[in-house]
Amino acid sequence: MAVKTIISCAMTGTGTPKSKNPALPTTPQEIADDAYRVWKAGAAIVHLHMREDNQMPTMDAARFHETIRLIRAHEDCDVIINCTSSGSAGLVAPEKRMEHFETIPDIEIGSFDAGTINWDCAGIFLNDPPFLAKLAECMERNHIKPEIELFDTGMIANMKHYIKTGVLKEPVWCQLVMNVLGGAAGTVDNLVHLVRQLPEGAMWSCTGIGQSHLPLMFTALALGGHLRVGLEDNLYYARGVKATNEMLVARAVRVVREYGNEPATPAEAREMLGLPQLKR
Repeated sequence: MAVKTIISCAMTGTGTPKSKNPALPTTPQEIADDAYRVWKAGAAIVHLHMREDNQMPTMDAARFHETIRLIRAHEDCDVIINCTSSGSAGLVAPEKRMEHFETIPDIEIGSFDAGTINWDCAGIFLNDPPFLAKLAECMERNHIKPEIELFDTGMIANMKHYIKTGVLKEPVWCQLVMNVLGGAAGTVDNLVHLVRQLPEGAMWSCTGIGQSHLPLMFTALALGGHLRVGLEDNLYYARGVKATNEMLVARAVRVVREYGNEPATPAEAREMLGLPQLKR
């Protein structure tokens, strides 16, 4: 039986303007339509950020609700819903970053960024200890699995501390986000090093920003990890060729199969991650 690889698609992100790639979905309808396409292409999980009408990042719970409603309106679509807690971090109150988790029962996974970094040397991506403690409690109370986003070894140390103190529960689901200026550079050596630091039994996935994307994809497969792709992380399919989310997922599916694995279905990914199966 083939090994199953979970493919996540990070649809939108926070700051990239649509002018850089017209395929970037920014409205609830565009995001939902694209989520349906990437699910059909082979993504088990969609990672959602929201934008205002002016395309600026927002944590507006109503926009999350409308986007998820539109996704679930496709009765055949069982894709796993993973929502950010970090869109417009530092621009809104911490409670606003958790409001959608408190009010939308369809969210299955939520991002838990395990520390603060100087994002792209342009601003502070703030995730201080009081916020993280409240976020973990919110997720547990609402039966949402944390996706622990890790940008460097310091965040791995933070995660281990939170596991030891009971703030986070094992087994953990980790997302290694690499090649953000301010975090770990997107090299094969760094990925191997980060994976070696993870707790025993942790499930993990990886994404590489920009040119690190393909080398880290291949390495993650070789190390037994899972894959994240999407326009949040990469606007281009190849040099000079603008991507769509569907193109990036379709390539990941081909790579997984060429490696000898099979893309996990959403039902299989839920079983692997310990999530309840979707009830319609």
